[in-house]
Amino acid sequence: MESFWEHLQNLTDAQSIISRGGFFLLLIVVFAETGLFFGFFLPGDYLLFMAGLLCASGMFDIQITTLIISLIIAGILGNYAGYWFGYRTGPILFNKNDSLLFKKRYVVMAEQFYVKYGGMALILGRFFPIIRTFAPIFAGVVKIDIKKFTLYNIIGSVAWVVTLCLTGYFLGRKYPDITHYLDYIIIGFFVVTSIPLIIAFFRKKSTQSKVS
Repeated sequence: MESFWEHLQNLTDAQSIISRGGFFLLLIVVFAETGLFFGFFLPGDYLLFMAGLLCASGMFDIQITTLIISLIIAGILGNYAGYWFGYRTGPILFNKNDSLLFKKRYVVMAEQFYVKYGGMALILGRFFPIIRTFAPIFAGVVKIDIKKFTLYNIIGSVAWVVTLCLTGYFLGRKYPDITHYLDYIIIGFFVVTSIPLIIAFFRKKSTQSKVS
């Protein structure tokens, strides 16, 4: 029997999610990461890329159009869930104590991202870990107009899913042997998606030091 930590590791491993859980677990993970505050640790970006890649190689038995449409819907519904949660909880989130599954600084990070980019944060934020989880929650906290939120939500989900899934799919079709280098691809995605967060962290530290 697998331990709790082994189960958790499987949930953060895109290949395990797809090979063990299949299509429906894939949709659940995307839904959770795009709007449930405890889903921030899930592997959204490379999960979509891997889904497209494995679909092209035949290791994931599903049509690419079905895959993309389903993931877009899961991403849209996830953001709606996040918006509703933020709308209902409001400022309470900023006073909530940190826990294993919740970090107040992530809400603040989403707030700063939204202040900088406005409504586009809901589109651009899809491509950044943590931001894509907490941006719709913050949008609910500040009660963004639901019509505007819906527009940004749909555009963001389409752009995110189509870009990453089709990138993986076409690379898989053109270079079938790429599946032998999955570990390197995952490391590459982790590094690339972490860079903006590292930059934001050091900028914040720099600003705080100047103020003090």
